[in-house]
Amino acid sequence: MEKIITIEPTAVVGLYGSQNANIDLLTHIFPKLKIIARGNEIKVSGEDSEVETFESRIHLLENHLEEFSKLTETDILNITAMEDDNFYRLDGSDSNVIVHGREGKVIKAITPNQKRLVESAAKNDMVFVVGPAGTGKTYTAVALAVRALKNKQIKRIILTRPAVEAGENLGFLPGDLRDKLDPYLQPLYDALWDMMPMQKLMSYMEDKVIEIAPLAFMRGRTLDNAYVILDEAQNATSAQLKMFLTRMGKNAKFFITGDITQIDLPKNQQSGLIQADHILSKIPGIDFIYMDTKDVVRHHLVTKIIKSYEAYESKQAELAQERRERRLAEKLENKAPETNEQTL
Repeated sequence: MEKIITIEPTAVVGLYGSQNANIDLLTHIFPKLKIIARGNEIKVSGEDSEVETFESRIHLLENHLEEFSKLTETDILNITAMEDDNFYRLDGSDSNVIVHGREGKVIKAITPNQKRLVESAAKNDMVFVVGPAGTGKTYTAVALAVRALKNKQIKRIILTRPAVEAGENLGFLPGDLRDKLDPYLQPLYDALWDMMPMQKLMSYMEDKVIEIAPLAFMRGRTLDNAYVILDEAQNATSAQLKMFLTRMGKNAKFFITGDITQIDLPKNQQSGLIQADHILSKIPGIDFIYMDTKDVVRHHLVTKIIKSYEAYESKQAELAQERRERRLAEKLENKAPETNEQTL
C-alpha cells in the first residue's frame, strides 16, 4: 500500500524537526515502511496496517504540535508507542487552561474575574471587559480567540484598536501606513507571539486568518465567523463604538476591552465605552466584566501604582468639589440683597 499524507504547511517545520530529525526518528520507529517527506506531503509505502497506523500517529503528532506548539523526541516516542489512539489525550486536567502557547507555555485564567470572563465568553456573543492596566483583559480575550481558531470554531481572528495616540503626529512617523500604525498595535502582536509559533502567526497574517488593523478600517465591513477584539475601547468615541458594534455578523463573538481611567480623547468627546455601559448592560447576550486591582497579574508594584493613583485622583476630586462649593457660596453671598435699616 502506498499513501500520501498531507499535513498543514504551518506544521511542517515543527513536525519534521531540524534537518528532518523527526522524520529520521519515525523511520527508525517504523522500519518496515518507506517514508519520504517533501513539502507538506509525506509519502509512505508498506503493509496496509503499518501505513494506517503511521498515518494515525502522524495526525496525532500534528495535533500535539498544534496544541502545545512544540514536539520533542519524547513526545514522538510516547505517541507512536501507543496501542490505541483513544489513549492519547491532551492535558486538560486544569479546567482553567485556555490554550498552550509557544514552547508549551500554559495560558490560563488566574484571577476570579479572568475566570468569569472565560465563563461569560462561553455564554455570550458580546463581552465588555473593563478594568485597569495589567489585569489580563486583552491577553485573556486573545487566548480565547486563539483557542477557538485552533478548535476550528471560527475562521479568523480580527484585532483592532483606535489609533488615538497617533493623532495629527501620524504623518511624521517614518514608513508607510502599516509602519506608522504598528507601534499602536504592538500589544496585540505581543499577545499573539506568546500563543503560537512565529511561522504559523506570519502565515495566518498573510492569509488574513489573523488580521490586526486600526478601528477606522472596520467601517463598512460585516465581521462573521470570527472572534473580534476591540482593545483600548475607552479611546473610541460613541460614534466609533456604535459603528464597530454594528459590524457584528453571523457566528461572531465580540470582545471590547478598555480602561476608563486612561482616556486619551479630547475633553469635549465622550468615551464610547462609558456610554455603552449605560446603554447596553441590560441586553441579553451582552455581558460586562469589571476587573480591579485584585486581578493585576503584572509586577506586584503595578497594583501599588494603580492604588496610589486612585487615591490621588480621589483626593483631587474631593479638593475640586470643595473649591466648587466654596465658589458657589461666595457667589451666593455676593448676590445677597442688602437690607436698609429704617429709623423710627
